[in-house]
Amino acid sequence: MRVRLTILCENTVTFALNTLGEHGFSVFIETEYGNYLLDTGQGSTLIHNALSLKKDLRKVNKIFLSHGHYDHTGGLLPFLNIVHGVEVIGHPDVFMNRYARRPSGEINYIGIPYRQVLLEGMGARFILHKTFEEVGPGLFLTGEIPRKTTFEGGDAHLLIKEGDGYIPDPFLDDQSLILDTPKGLIIILGCAHAGTINTINHAIDRMGKDKIYAVVGGMHLHSSTSDQIEQTVKALNEFDLGRLGTSHCTGPNASHILASVFGDRFFFAHVGTVIEA
Repeated sequence: MRVRLTILCENTVTFALNTLGEHGFSVFIETEYGNYLLDTGQGSTLIHNALSLKKDLRKVNKIFLSHGHYDHTGGLLPFLNIVHGVEVIGHPDVFMNRYARRPSGEINYIGIPYRQVLLEGMGARFILHKTFEEVGPGLFLTGEIPRKTTFEGGDAHLLIKEGDGYIPDPFLDDQSLILDTPKGLIIILGCAHAGTINTINHAIDRMGKDKIYAVVGGMHLHSSTSDQIEQTVKALNEFDLGRLGTSHCTGPNASHILASVFGDRFFFAHVGTVIEA
């Protein structure tokens, strides 16, 4: 299956004319069988960037949600204002109320900014499941990802409510998209809250293939310790990995370390970046 990926929403822009950045992530996926979105960004740039990059959102067949944070789901309502009916595939926990503890100690809501019933009234048809699934020809959602590494521990500042208090979010809904291409697997990460290495290992296990053409997206290393970053880099080097493109929550420090290690195989996946296979 031939594919073309275009980054629509991301924190940064480079040479893509008349595009905007925002803290968020969205990828437009074109295949011979249809067009898809993984995530929708915060909602401020999806429509604008799609128009600037000449990607017709009206031709999107399905939307996949990597997890239930505002910066990946906020574009759902703007999208549904244009396209009044689309399948949206995610995990049953995607609408869970989610929070972040800021450095000041303040706790803010960071979950999906719309109620499910509102989105359904706008034409969203939610399909929610926990398992590895083929969601289109040559496209697979990982489902829940086993947590096996010792160094990928999650982010203690990201929370859910339990009783009268808060506990760390387990992110059972965190999933990634796998594309089976002639050049190898492409793994698109939303934020990789389950761990980048856990995600890649799960993809290899479920697909029965270990040749990876590209890993693209957010790796949530922006607040990680130097030890976690070092161990992640070491583990990435052990894969048969052709290209590595970082975005969004990977963070500049980890991205520059990865760039120094992977050299020509590395790229920054900014708004407007295109990956073909």
